[in-house]
Amino acid sequence: MTLDNAIYVSDKAKDRVLQLMAEGGMANDPSYFLRVSVVGGGCSGLSYKLDFDNQQKPTDQVFENNGVKVVTDLKSLLYLVNTTLEFSEGLNGKGFYFNNPNASRTCGCGESFSV
Repeated sequence: MTLDNAIYVSDKAKDRVLQLMAEGGMANDPSYFLRVSVVGGGCSGLSYKLDFDNQQKPTDQVFENNGVKVVTDLKSLLYLVNTTLEFSEGLNGKGFYFNNPNASRTCGCGESFSV
């Protein structure tokens, strides 16, 4: 099932998120979730930020995809609609990255973008 205007989580990203939550002692606490946000900065103007959080704000937008609860603020959602969180363990050691159809330009490191 796919949702319109949501944030998605790939299988590899899900596995890594769940592993990190287990290592951090959050796996058995359902109040914790993955907070995704967009902040100013980076070589292309905007950067992604990932955190674990357990404090939901009144205007937060909540998504559940592939067994991962993802929360973002309303402003960040404008940049993240239909974006997929990915994870790579390749030789380049990329880690988490975003497949964002809204980004018109990304930097070489993949950590910042512009629209």
